[in-house]
Amino acid sequence: MKIISTKKAPAAIGPYSQAIQVGNLVYTSGQIPINPATGVFAEGGIKEQTRQSLLNVKAILEEAGLSMNDVVKTTVFMADMNDFADMNTVYAEFFAEPYPARSAVAVKTLPKGALVEIEVVAGK
Repeated sequence: MKIISTKKAPAAIGPYSQAIQVGNLVYTSGQIPINPATGVFAEGGIKEQTRQSLLNVKAILEEAGLSMNDVVKTTVFMADMNDFADMNTVYAEFFAEPYPARSAVAVKTLPKGALVEIEVVAGK
């Protein structure tokens, strides 16, 4: 087991790692839309927050020597399922066929009042 950590994504705000590598697989923690340079949420709505969450995921994967093309499974947590179409539009900018498997669920609340949180499993 190897801990993956980068300053190009927000630091963990609790007792967890940004990601853990086990064998050839990397499991990221859920990424909320905090801009690591400013420490605050990306300005805007669900599209901007989705983009920042995925940029955070991308930075963590790059630290592990992987890319978004190596993602095999994503889980998207949203505060409001009515945001699904807008989230999906931005999500599609980050992935190409064959698309990773995905679950998308609405939850009551997310950390710090985020609109979206995204975690992935990636490997070669």
